[in-house]
This record gives sequence, C-alpha cells and structure tokens, in this order.
Amino acid sequence: MAPPKAASHRPAVRRKKSGNLVDSILDKYLNVRFFKYLILEPAALPIVGLFVLLAEAVINVVVIQRVPYTEIDWVAYMQECEGFLNGTTNYALLRGDTGPLVYPAAFVYIYSALYYVTSHGTNVRLAQYIFAGIYLLQLALVLRLYAKSRKVPPYVLVLSAFTSYRIHSIYVLRLFNDPVAVLLLYASLNLFLDRRWTLGSTFFSLAVGVKMNILLFAPALFLFYLANLGVLKTILQLAVCGVIQLLLGAPFLLTYPVEYLRGSFDLGRIFEHKWTVNYRFLTREIFEDRSFHLSLLGLHLLLLLAFAKPTWTFFQSYVRLRRVEDQLQPQIAQQNRELKAQKKLKKMDKDKDKDQNKFTTEQQSFLKAFEKSLQKASGAKATAGPVQSEPERYGIHFDRCTQLALLPFFLCNLVGVACSRSLHYQFYVWYFHSLPYLAWSTPYSLGVRCLILGLIEYCWNTYPSTNLSSAALHFTHILLIAGVAKQLLHTMRINSAVKKDQQEQQKKVQ
Repeated sequence: MAPPKAASHRPAVRRKKSGNLVDSILDKYLNVRFFKYLILEPAALPIVGLFVLLAEAVINVVVIQRVPYTEIDWVAYMQECEGFLNGTTNYALLRGDTGPLVYPAAFVYIYSALYYVTSHGTNVRLAQYIFAGIYLLQLALVLRLYAKSRKVPPYVLVLSAFTSYRIHSIYVLRLFNDPVAVLLLYASLNLFLDRRWTLGSTFFSLAVGVKMNILLFAPALFLFYLANLGVLKTILQLAVCGVIQLLLGAPFLLTYPVEYLRGSFDLGRIFEHKWTVNYRFLTREIFEDRSFHLSLLGLHLLLLLAFAKPTWTFFQSYVRLRRVEDQLQPQIAQQNRELKAQKKLKKMDKDKDKDQNKFTTEQQSFLKAFEKSLQKASGAKATAGPVQSEPERYGIHFDRCTQLALLPFFLCNLVGVACSRSLHYQFYVWYFHSLPYLAWSTPYSLGVRCLILGLIEYCWNTYPSTNLSSAALHFTHILLIAGVAKQLLHTMRINSAVKKDQQEQQKKVQ
C-alpha cells in the first residue's frame, strides 16, 4: 500500500525552505564584499568589536597563563594600603618598598578592596584576572566611542589592539593603577556623550582620585561643560567633582590635611631620570632642573591656548547638532511607526489575495521569455514590471557628531602627554587608545598614519629607553599634533566660509 501523498511531500518542502535560507545567508555574508565591509567600513565596528573582545579575552588568558608575572609596584601598593587599613591616615607615614604613597584617596580604597579580595595581596593570579576584566571593560567602552563616531576603519583598531605587547603587559603582568584610572575616565566620556552629566562628573572625579594624570583632560572638559550646560550648570558640575574629592579624602583631610594634599597632589614631584621614556637624551642635571620643568609647563599652556578656539568651535557645533537631533528624532520615530503599520497592512493584503496572484505555468514561461528578450535588447537585467524600493526604516546616525567632541578631548590629553616632564612605561595607557583616532584626524596618507602608530609602539617597547627612542617619541608627538592642528585649521576655514555665505544670503533676503 502506497504512503499518503501529504506525508511524502511535506519533508521535501521543508528541506527546500531550509536550503533556501542557508543559501541566502551564505550569499549575503560569505562574500568578498561583506568581508571588505567588515574590514574597511567604520559602521561595521559594532560587529567587529564583539569578535575583538572575544579574541582579547583569549589573548589575556594566554598571557596570564604563559608569560611570567613581573613584580614592580603591586607589593608596594599592598603595603601602602595595609598601613591605611591598620588605622594610619597620615600620608607621610604610608609607604611601600618603592617609596611614599603619592596617589589620591580613591586609589587607597580600590586597592584596599583588592588587598582583601586577593588574600592580602598574595593571590597575584586572581589579581591578574581582575585586571584582565578591567582591560576588557575599558576596551568595550573605547570601542563604543569609536563605533559612535564612525571615524576609524575597524582593521586599524584590530591591529592596534592585538599587536601592542606593552599594553597587555601593563594591565595583566604589572597591575599598575593607571589602567584603573583610565577605565573610569572612559566611563565618564561615554556618560558625557550620553548627556548624563552628574554621573559622568562622578566617574571623572573618581578617575582623578585614582591618579592625577586624568586632570590632563580637564581643560577640554571645562569647555565642554560650558558649551553644553552654560555657566551656572557648569559651576554645579564642578561642584560635584569637588565634593566627591572632599568625600574621598575626608578621613585624611580631617586628620592630616597638609600631608594628604602634599602627598597625593604634588605638582612639583621630581621623577628619577633612570625611568624616563621621553627624555633619555638629556643629562640628569638638565632633566631635574626647575627651569626645564617651568618651560614645559609654559609650552603646555601655550598649546592649550592655541587650541582653545578650535575646541570651542567644535563643541558649539556638537551642541547644535544635538539640538537638531532632539528636534528631528521624534519625527523620525513617528515616520518609522507609520512605515511599520503600512508594511503590516500590505502583508495582510498580500496574504489575503495570494490565491488571486498565482501565475499559471504558461504565464510564468511567457514572463521569463519576455524578460530574456528585454535583457538582449538593453544589454542589462530587466523585470516584467516596475519595482519600487521602499526603505526598511528611516534614520540618521546622529552619533557621528561625537567626532566633534572626542577630538578636542583626545588632543588636549595628547598635548599634556607630549609636554610631560617624564613618561614612565605604564603611562602609555594614558593615550594609547586615542592614538588611532588622532592619527585618522590628520590629513596624512595611510602610510604616514601607520608609520606614526608603529613608531610610537616601538618607542614604548624599547627597554631601557635610548636616545634614539626618546627622540623618535618626541618626533611622532610633534608630527601628530601638527597634523591634527592642520586639519583643525582647515575645518575652521570651511566653517568661516559657510558662515560668511550665510550672512551674505541673509543680507540679500533683507
């Protein structure tokens, strides 16, 4: 007895549908065009970023398991925190093997927590995995900023993330406090761009409370406050930052205030020449000379003043675009709702009339023959009827305007790093993650941009530093600042020309 027809046909139909779905996926994603999109198109960074984070998780585990840990400051951090946990609030008495405690109060609290979690600092392997988590979290925050701005191609970020031995070493093989401060900084930048001002100010102040180098971003942040919030709200946000510092330092300020301020915010501290990365070519006498330090401070201030006007213009343009977003976003959302409703109605009508729209075998053969004849006549593909494409949804990537906010922040920090009295190897994390963005904000060719990033990586991986590596580092800093400055001036000229045209048009109208 033959099996029923229904039973014999259903499996065949299912296999056909499954095959079509697989073929559709393969055709859409497994091709050269999509591969190029992932490598070259900044819009693909959210997809690529997930793979980067997964790969970095594996890399960090391999580094922790295979590369020997090197003790530098971890034991000293634990000793300094142990003194605080034993009841000492006098910063002059909090010391470790490497010297006195020189970081603000937030550092003490964070590393005191690590002291307990890691069995009084003895479980170094656990601390390494905690810092691997810090690395991944910070990388996710950095990739979020890059994805918003759509400035840098994904392959650049992939190469810079995977190839930097020094950065992986600083996080999971050295356990410095610089990564903790930079993590909090990038959290604050994300919050500022999300316009969550008070929370952003809180994280920024916490970052300063871990290490004072975060203040290199402060001039740009001050102008960003003013452009977005006005004078009164700027004062309020500055008050938030100040109150948090007072709360963090309260146990020390209420007992030994002078010792705390002198120890944690010592602007005149002299670094040892043997550890310098950027001034190896100077003699120790010149390196420690006070006039040399003052000249660097003067240069830093002059550069900040030179970039103040472009920074303010960029921030004002950012604010205007955000206002346009606030005006247009509700309209776009309404259009998308209407489009969705229209598609739903069309789908219902199509399902209702599907029996009436079926072609017979003869009609299908005629349409195919007709289509082929059109192709021969025109030399291109043609269809039997007009096809009107409809948008999937309406939308504008307003977050791309974050380019106007990020560049001044990163440039302000770069100027501070370039004018620093001394750079130690762990300081590389201060600006490493902003370097691709800065390089792609210059008018240089692709080769020059890659050369700048490669030279900087070489300088930071040369241990101990040499006259050549120190000089090369200054050369790349100068080249990078000059390139960004040239691009800023070009943008300012365009902005002035547009304003002039608008004013002339207004005069004609009047």
